[in-house]
Formats: sequence, C-alpha cells, structure tokens
Amino acid sequence: MKIAFFGECMVELSGQPLRRTFGGDTFNTALYLARLGRSRQLFVSYATALGTDHISADMLSAWQEEHIDTAMVRRLEHKLPGLYLVETEPNGTRHYHYWRNDSAAKFYFATAISPLEAAIQSRQLDILFVSGVSLAILAEEAKAVLVTLLEQVKANGGQVVFDNNFRPQLWTAKQAQYWYRQALPYADLVIVSEADEQLIWGDCDVLDRYSAFGCDEVVVTRGHRPCLVCTEVGSGCPVISEVAVKVFETMRDPSAAGDAFAAGYLAGRLSGGSATMAAELGHELAAIVIQHPGAIIPLEAMEDII
Repeated sequence: MKIAFFGECMVELSGQPLRRTFGGDTFNTALYLARLGRSRQLFVSYATALGTDHISADMLSAWQEEHIDTAMVRRLEHKLPGLYLVETEPNGTRHYHYWRNDSAAKFYFATAISPLEAAIQSRQLDILFVSGVSLAILAEEAKAVLVTLLEQVKANGGQVVFDNNFRPQLWTAKQAQYWYRQALPYADLVIVSEADEQLIWGDCDVLDRYSAFGCDEVVVTRGHRPCLVCTEVGSGCPVISEVAVKVFETMRDPSAAGDAFAAGYLAGRLSGGSATMAAELGHELAAIVIQHPGAIIPLEAMEDII
C-alpha cells in the first residue's frame, strides 16, 4: 500500500549549543509511519519542495535512509527550506520562532505539473495525507490545486486522510474554516486534536461537524485524556470508543506527540487492525516520543513496537 504525504519539512535549531535537525507536522508522521511500515508492507512517499543547496541535499539523504520515497520531492533553485528555532525555558516551556515566508515548500505547485499531481493522475497512490498546515503554507491558487488533488484521489478510488493541525501564525481561524470546508468533503479519515478544534471552530462538536462533511472515521485526541475513536460516522449510528492514553514515567519533550499518534493509528488501521488497536499503538508511540528531545527520536527507541 502506497501512502503519500504532502507538506513542509523545515530545518530545526534547538538545544544548547544549537543542534541542527529537521521536522514538520506531516513529515514527522510520514517518518514514523515509514518506520512502522517496514514490517507492515506500507510504502511512504513525501511530497514537498526543497532547494538545491547542501542542507536540502542532506535532508533528502536522511529521508532516504529512513526508507521514505523522495521521488515526489521537487528541487527549486533560489529557494531554501523553512527554518525554526526552539527555545526551552528552565520549566520546560518551549517557544517556537519561524522563518518560512519564502520557503521552497510554498512553491511546490507554482511551476509546471508537480510529481504529486503526476502520481495521482497515473493512479500510483492508495492514500494521500494532508493537514491544515499543508493548506496554510500555500498561496490561494495552490490551495485550490491541493483540494482538486484530494478530489482526484477519491475519484480514483483512493482514500484521503486529514489532520486538523492549526497554526495561528500561518492564518486566521476564519481562513482555516473556509479551506477546511473545501477539503473535508473528500476526507475518509480525520485525525483532530480537541484543542485545535476549539481554536478553529470555537467549539468541539466534532461528530456533528465531520458527519456533515461525510467523513467515515474520526479520531479525537484530547491531551492526557483518553482519545475518542469514532467509526461509521456517516451511518447515523456511529460507533464510539474511548482509548486510554499510554502511561509514561517522564515527559521530556512534547514535540511531535500528535504526529506520532497519527502514524501509529495509521499503521494499525492500514495493516488490518481495529480502530481501538490502532489507537493503542498511536498512544504507545506518542508515549515513547515525548520521552526524547526533538521531533524525531532515534530509531532504536522504537524497536519494541516496529
């Protein structure tokens, strides 16, 4: 099964002294799914744009080492990856500072036909994963292109997965509402955080909202509380389960916890597991990730669940 993720991966600077790594919401999920997918016959591609610089080349090499297919990555001259700096206070509070207004990923659909468009037109994908951030980084015309691709994936018999990740630094709640309304009618599975739902819509009426959009399956993460797993949402008689959060001893860094949960949930579902089992795997991976610094943890830390 082939799953493509569209979004932005940025250079991350963090720690003292500063350490250079990389991360981004859809990329984090793609990488963790690629690791989990090795034993589950899941093949992960990442669609984004990078520059022709050495840092971009280093990023590509690192992704390939993680068994992520990079054929859908577009290389753009005179553009660079986005950058973010993480500052951590003594009490653990983290502050993010972004430099991404002219990042390469924003221009993925700006010239000629993109590799992602070509793959969808030739029916090479089973699943396309996008997030609210995937839409937010694009110009208005490119947002429309991405929504059209979601429609084409569905028309081809594929599936669309949507993560409601919302970044107020990128756009307003009103703008997000408009574009979510364009994208969500094509989504089969939606993974949402309750906190972001409140920021975007001003309420948490999740089932009513996503049932109206026609989504089949909705997973709601709620921080340290059990997540809600809702299947058969469009039937009028949804099946709703609570799945407890995995207990952990320490939390060193909450970065990418939601992204890791999404990867675990997808790995469970796409390999034939029940929604409950998939949520348990998602919680287990998230609990491992938050015990390590940075968005991407060492592969060996995941050995027990791969």
